[in-house]
Amino acid sequence: MNSDFLKILLKELKENKIGLDEAYERIKDLPYFALENVKFDMHRNIRRALPEVVYGEGKLFRDIKAIMMKFNEKKENVIVTRLKSSDAIKLKKSFSNSSYDKDSRVFFLQNKELKITGKGNILVLAAGSSDYPVAREAELCCRYLGNNVELICDVGIAGFHRIIDFKAKIKDARVLIVVAGMEGALPSFVASMVDKPVIAVPTSIGYGANLGGFTALFGMLCNCTGGIATVNIDNGFGAAYFASLINRI
Repeated sequence: MNSDFLKILLKELKENKIGLDEAYERIKDLPYFALENVKFDMHRNIRRALPEVVYGEGKLFRDIKAIMMKFNEKKENVIVTRLKSSDAIKLKKSFSNSSYDKDSRVFFLQNKELKITGKGNILVLAAGSSDYPVAREAELCCRYLGNNVELICDVGIAGFHRIIDFKAKIKDARVLIVVAGMEGALPSFVASMVDKPVIAVPTSIGYGANLGGFTALFGMLCNCTGGIATVNIDNGFGAAYFASLINRI
């Protein structure tokens, strides 16, 4: 449900194409619908131009399935992040209009054609192939949130000539998401090349002193380049959401 939906609904009501009862049925779940253990924010797309996304990790399967059934009934799309594969397999049996990426653990229920609302391209850069699952989460969430997006993997600064090979694509992007573990240096290097916003995503990948991603996080927070915003450890979704907001301006 978004602003276009409401404008069309009000126009149809004004022109007497639909009655008051039908209009009420279409919007009765505003601002949210409530299930036994879930209160899903249907109004967020109208307030923020982007929908609420379901965080799947830790949720009971019955609650996730109930949400999917509700969205299927309303013919709406919905993204679920961090969904374990065993739950995804069961959901796919119930919803043929769904897809699941096992690397990123992103599940997508599609009832409407994806509409590109972003103004430019989002580029996701992953320092190493070990960072791929987080980068893939960012890529898919960007796509499902209505953006043109591309992922380039294994371009860390241990071989900085690799990132230079993609200089043209980096300069062409409107927003960049840079995913890195270890010491987390790649976002600073990328930001030094462009006049575009860079969103840094630290990952938990690295040897002992990486401290499960805290070393990369602190490095990204302490960058000297400027123009970098840093999200939480392994938070590909958070980066995608922020990038999507920027890309709509």
